[in-house]
Amino acid sequence: MREKILLFIVAILLPFVQPTQAQQQKKIPRIAWIESNGSRPPRGFITGLRERGYIEGESIIIEYRSAQGRYERLSEIAAELVRLKPDVIVADGNDATDAVKKATATIPIVFATHGDPIGRRLVNTLSRPGGNITGLSFLSVELSGKRLELLKDTLPNITRVAILHNPDAETHLRQLKEMQVLTQALSVKLIPWGPRGPKPDFTREFHSAMTQRADALITLPDPVRLDPRLIVDLAAKNRLPAMYPGRRFAEAGGLMSYGPVTADLYRRAAFYVDKILKGAKPADLPVEQPTKFELVINLKTAKEIGVTIPPDVLMWADRVIK
Repeated sequence: MREKILLFIVAILLPFVQPTQAQQQKKIPRIAWIESNGSRPPRGFITGLRERGYIEGESIIIEYRSAQGRYERLSEIAAELVRLKPDVIVADGNDATDAVKKATATIPIVFATHGDPIGRRLVNTLSRPGGNITGLSFLSVELSGKRLELLKDTLPNITRVAILHNPDAETHLRQLKEMQVLTQALSVKLIPWGPRGPKPDFTREFHSAMTQRADALITLPDPVRLDPRLIVDLAAKNRLPAMYPGRRFAEAGGLMSYGPVTADLYRRAAFYVDKILKGAKPADLPVEQPTKFELVINLKTAKEIGVTIPPDVLMWADRVIK
């Protein structure tokens, strides 16, 4: 009799228990990640999620998409992710951010890295972004002058500096203006160059630029679908000392790089995702700027191209590759 009563109670409660379990399963947040070129979300982002209690595949689902260098596909990929209706979309880089911003005005967007959110009119102000988008800026415009100064400190005798940029990018034009202000004080002339189109012939364009007798090179962030290994190899073959925007270039054999610690930016992007999943609106989350920067110098490359790094510049370096 007792067993019959228990079975009767279970039969009554079962319809109520199953929907509750289904509801709990639906509560697992789903986010989307879009980038122009890569294999998976950066380790810093995954680490940041873990620090906030999110384990991929268990307590959070990540829909990952990459254009694999085919930038023309970003709009299509962004539209695909919007159709999935994720809780948040995370975009890495200027082009990916622009594509997803055009694709939705309602789904919250976090840009993990962006060079110029004000100049590209993504947000109203850094403190009050407005709309459905916020994230992290890596100060492309503001750091361009600093890179030129560091290059001149390293190579005091240079007078002509080639600037590899994207001629179609408004952000790069603003960076050029920022550097142009310093040319008289530093006694240098800028030689801007940059091939157009989705698949430019860097080798041909590089040799064309070198006919203008450049003493050194500065590469702006994300110029014209840049392959770090290719431009580093071209600079090395021409024994051209170069300053790059991030450590991946120096690690690939570039002479030196200066820029934000991107791993820190990716970790902070996870902070934004967490805030939004807990109810915050992107419009109310201020855009953050980097607080950690690093100067990386590749002494092996310096030796190969016959450059001596001054001791005081070496003292400033956060990392020296030997």
